[in-house]
Amino acid sequence: MKKLLLRLVLLSPFLCLATNLYAQNTPRGKNVPPPISTREISGIVKDSTDLGVPGVTIRLTSERDTLITSTNPDGIFVFKNVKLATYTMSFTMMGYKQQINKYKQNDAIPRVVMDPVILQPMANTLDEVVIKGAPSITYKTDTVEYKASDYIVRENATVDELLKKMEGMEVTNDGTLVHQGNNVTKAKINGKTYAGGDIATAIQNLPAEIVDKIQIVDDYGDQAARTGIKDGDPEKILNIVTRTDKSVGNSANIQAGGGSNERYESSLFGTRLNGNQNLSVNLRLNNTVNGVANTGTTGGEAMGNGGGGGGRGNGGNNGGGGRGGNAGGGSGSGNSASGSGGTTNSGGSAFSYRDQIGSKVRINTNYRYNFSNVNSLNSSLSEIYSTNGTIFSTNESERDNKTRNHNFNFEVEADIDSNNFLRITPEVTFSSTNNSGISSIGQSGDLITQNQLGSNLNKNTRPNIGATVFYQHIFSKPRRNLSLQFSFNSANQESEQERNTKFYKDDINVLDSLVHRLIARRNLTSNYRGSFTYVEPLAINSQLEFNGQVNYNGYDNRAITSDIDAFDNRTVVDALSNIYDYSFTQARIALNYRYGLSNTSKVRFSVGLTGVPAVLSGTKVSLGTTTHRNSFNLIPIARFQYQFSKTHSIQVNYSGNAQEPTFDQIQPVSDVSNPQNTIVGNPDLKVTFNHTVNLNYNNYIANHKLNYSVNANGTLIDNSVVSNMVQIFNNNNELLRNETRYVNMNGGYRVGGNYSINKQLNNRKYNLALSGNVNYIHGVSMSNNIESITNTWNITERFGPRINPNEWLEVNPNVSYNIQKSNNTISPNRVNTQTWALNVDGRFYMWQSLIFGYSASKNFVSGINANITSNPLVINAYLQKEFFKRRASVTFQAFDILKQNNFVNLNVTDLMKTETRTNALSRYFMLRVNVRLQKWTGASGRNGRQMMRRGDGSFY
Repeated sequence: MKKLLLRLVLLSPFLCLATNLYAQNTPRGKNVPPPISTREISGIVKDSTDLGVPGVTIRLTSERDTLITSTNPDGIFVFKNVKLATYTMSFTMMGYKQQINKYKQNDAIPRVVMDPVILQPMANTLDEVVIKGAPSITYKTDTVEYKASDYIVRENATVDELLKKMEGMEVTNDGTLVHQGNNVTKAKINGKTYAGGDIATAIQNLPAEIVDKIQIVDDYGDQAARTGIKDGDPEKILNIVTRTDKSVGNSANIQAGGGSNERYESSLFGTRLNGNQNLSVNLRLNNTVNGVANTGTTGGEAMGNGGGGGGRGNGGNNGGGGRGGNAGGGSGSGNSASGSGGTTNSGGSAFSYRDQIGSKVRINTNYRYNFSNVNSLNSSLSEIYSTNGTIFSTNESERDNKTRNHNFNFEVEADIDSNNFLRITPEVTFSSTNNSGISSIGQSGDLITQNQLGSNLNKNTRPNIGATVFYQHIFSKPRRNLSLQFSFNSANQESEQERNTKFYKDDINVLDSLVHRLIARRNLTSNYRGSFTYVEPLAINSQLEFNGQVNYNGYDNRAITSDIDAFDNRTVVDALSNIYDYSFTQARIALNYRYGLSNTSKVRFSVGLTGVPAVLSGTKVSLGTTTHRNSFNLIPIARFQYQFSKTHSIQVNYSGNAQEPTFDQIQPVSDVSNPQNTIVGNPDLKVTFNHTVNLNYNNYIANHKLNYSVNANGTLIDNSVVSNMVQIFNNNNELLRNETRYVNMNGGYRVGGNYSINKQLNNRKYNLALSGNVNYIHGVSMSNNIESITNTWNITERFGPRINPNEWLEVNPNVSYNIQKSNNTISPNRVNTQTWALNVDGRFYMWQSLIFGYSASKNFVSGINANITSNPLVINAYLQKEFFKRRASVTFQAFDILKQNNFVNLNVTDLMKTETRTNALSRYFMLRVNVRLQKWTGASGRNGRQMMRRGDGSFY
């Protein structure tokens, strides 16, 4: 013990010295952690227009590191396992000046997010014309982008008012958005689906002041967005990119209105945005006239001009039908207002919530419910042509249509780690319809004289459940990735249709026959889809893409027909019943080479080949027949784009689509479930193949504020499946029934195109807009085994300047001309309708807060035979008083003051022409109150730095 004490005394000076040295080299306090061994370093590389630059080669070096990577399509780069926090980075990209920067970061932070790196272009790549600032419109791959700050709107304006100022945009008063002649189908905010994707909800409620950019995107789906592999046809998506300093806020819009003829409107909308987080609630209840009233929440800002259209366009004068499914399909035109007419009591509710849970998981949930009760009176006149003569048919009916729809979907995304991503999306929907109607039908002509009085009652329910699972793995080699996706959908549709029809022959007082039947249907549908994609980069600017998928569609259908006697007894009629099940399985195997991945690439193209094997098999239980068919098609892949500059581009795409005949079309037996129209299938039918070429040309000359675009398309159809209507007569040459058969025909095609020219003058106070479209259909058809050709032209020209010389005056005149011509080689009649439409709408601002608005439409129509006011003059007007800097308003509105609005549609198919008139109780008055509350601030980044964003506006 004494020896131990002696040793401690001798060592004590050395222990004290060691303790002092340790204290001097050790940080004091718990707030300073020790250095970490490795760290993750990420950032974004942008150009001078604030766009992410993909394909930039980045080299990171330090005393212990030598790492190389490249930026992804959004300009993002990530380095993992960096050993030192003091390093040097070099940024190299063709067309840009090389940058070499030195960095010294906090040694104790495990994840470092760097400030954006801005690359400067090489001097020899600059255009000859120098533009001050970024241009208002830029064209990128699959995206047209507008800079919102270049378009002036009034204080507290909504996004739809901003869109109306932009070249190539058309916005109707019901919230429909058209860009360069194409319908925009879904809305996003900062790259994320907003409020279930409803366009009207987004643009009529969100304020214009929060918008930084407006993007119109050709969207190929979520899988294509992450992998870059495009398959199929895109849909147009509106993406609203918010300003960083206006990306956090709350907004609420409340509206209520009441009017004459028991009309009313009410809505409540609320939203919360905070970077990638958003919450929205939307409630509405309306009782309006179809195609006339503004059912949005703009408080009377946009008035219709006699139809479903808004302040722009031609009042719906192109109405009617559309192109059919093949080159033999019809087209349509209408009178002063296309639409369904009648009155509608409708309402609904919607809830949407998106948020980030932790650092790796994001959720998005949506629920929507809507209902509508439509009452309409319809009067139609049809002419049905055949080689044996013409049948004239008149139809007077009253219909009530009640629908209910529920939709719930939930999306969860997880960044498992920096290399693995998972998304799961379940969805449940339920819809029901209840339709009832009474009708009086008269048929006369060379073949038949018959009158019908009847009633129909239809009940239909359709529950649906489905889910999609998507997984992506990103390899350490830049751009190399693979993805797997699986989805299923199961639907069970049950319906009942009760027909009670009395047939009269020659004389309405002489009963010929009576039919009282109940048709009960059940359709079970199961859809499964699995896909696999793989991307292998070959060089900085090119890659090889592989895409394989299998689609299975299974159907179990039954239709049981029962006769109902006078005592309500039901007897199943086997001959009129139909039970069958079948499946269609199709695989797609594609190999594609893509070039032009860099933002500086002027040339971008894809070439490849897709193989499509398919199997159609099934059983017709009621007839004891089976079918099994195999097919195989090769489809080339061809896309080409040349980018003259960021504001000037041309793009050409080829696509091929193989379409199998339906199960009923290939059954070699007679289906007499409808005794007046027997269906006989053709087992020798071939697969229909569509060859389609699309061309898009866009140019925006920023210095002259001139924008013009041309879109053209053509489709050639091989082995088109067409129906051959054969009329069966008895020995007395009386028509017994029609028999529908199916054959393949070649020679069908359609071509079309549209153009748009916009010239802005005097700092956009004046906008000259000229646009038009031309469509030609060369359709093939058959009647009584005789081939026929239908040629249809539909041409529309529009000129609509926007005049806004000062803050108190806005005038928007519009003139349009539409011509439709159609003729058939076996039909004696020709269709030739022409419509001139003169429209004007505008607003006067008095004392800054009192607004008088108006819209007027005068149409001159020829070629419509229905008994209508062929040249209606439709006038709408409103007077609005604003309060609290446009945050509240009171509006008095008058719709169709002269009561001349009409709903008349002309629908033309190969061998049939139908004119339909629907009731339009369109004159009424309404008093509306609107309140808009909102507050917006900026989003804050990490460690006091500005938040980083991707190219679509989403935040990191």
